[in-house]
Amino acid sequence: MSARPAAAASAFEPARHADDTAMITPLDELREGREILRTEGQALLDLSRRLDASFCAAVEYLSNTRGAVIVTGIGKAGLIGQKITATLCSTGSRAYFLHPTEALHGDLGCVGPDDVILAFSNSGETAELLALLPIFEERGIPVVSVTASPVSTLGRASQVVVTMGRLHECGVQGLAPSTSTTAMLAIGDALAFVTCKRRSFSARDFARLHPAGTLGRRLTVVSEVMRKAQDVRIALETTSVRNVFIGQSRPGRRTGAVMLVDEEGLLTGIFTDSDLARLLEQKLDEQLDAPIRNVMTSRPTTISPTMLLEEVLQLFAERRLSEFPVVDESGHPVGLVDITDMIGLTPLETAAPVDPSGAGREHLPRDSALPHTITFPARTAGHSPDTKPSA
Repeated sequence: MSARPAAAASAFEPARHADDTAMITPLDELREGREILRTEGQALLDLSRRLDASFCAAVEYLSNTRGAVIVTGIGKAGLIGQKITATLCSTGSRAYFLHPTEALHGDLGCVGPDDVILAFSNSGETAELLALLPIFEERGIPVVSVTASPVSTLGRASQVVVTMGRLHECGVQGLAPSTSTTAMLAIGDALAFVTCKRRSFSARDFARLHPAGTLGRRLTVVSEVMRKAQDVRIALETTSVRNVFIGQSRPGRRTGAVMLVDEEGLLTGIFTDSDLARLLEQKLDEQLDAPIRNVMTSRPTTISPTMLLEEVLQLFAERRLSEFPVVDESGHPVGLVDITDMIGLTPLETAAPVDPSGAGREHLPRDSALPHTITFPARTAGHSPDTKPSA
């Protein structure tokens, strides 16, 4: 059983009191963690029910702007704003983050007359943010705010207010932003995603903005990754099985299938290495010198060069096949996608789903003992995990 890693030294060491020696058990910690998640989760459910026409008005401003969405906020709200800026950018909206303090020292130059402001502040009374409001008003730049109260200074100066309401913060005495920042993040995501839907932002648009990494590959079109026709095996359906394999050698990494065509070059079937193995296992040697169309799979599942790899991955999972011929609009084979080309791009849907009923999962009721599958390092009463008892 491994011990907990020692906590990093803190610049602030809180004063200790006599009652700090009370034992805090792992079960207490688990309950506290779950309560925090329940509190924040319930706040989002309540917020979703309170969402009203102001949300639609905010989407209207964000989607119709001829300029950029300028996101602003300070402190924890500013960090949320930076994330929402990235989400807006990746979903087709031109967006920039403007730090209120830096704005007052020259960065206001990035704000244009056709832009719209998206401001995050729980209190709506943040001094650095309020200092920008007269400037926005003078320039005629609309402000959409996400804040607790529409009657705050920020709320009164905004064209649209998406109201969060007064939220109970979690943690020590409810002081650190927690529930409020979770709500800001959720509202910001909702604004970004509804805005991109209103702009008819598609998966292909998303792919163009995410060309790198696994995500980029999953959203790549088939034509960019398929094995081209000149690199795969294509034969006439009237050719014998033996001659197809004798005369269809290709350099490089071979595929496990031969595509069969008629006299006009249209795809009529496919014959795989597994099909050949079955002929040999069943001692059907006479078929080796017969036309391959007698033993091929007719009318195989095909894909288009313009399909996304994400869609092809789903087909592989559903059909349990190893190859897909790629055909053009007229039915001529132009390439092939092999299952080995998909390594590292397993569809998310193939992951084991989470059963919402909790079946097959061990529970830890609020007042039960810890299940035997959860283990924690031993502790000595009166000592924090990162300190040793004195000798």
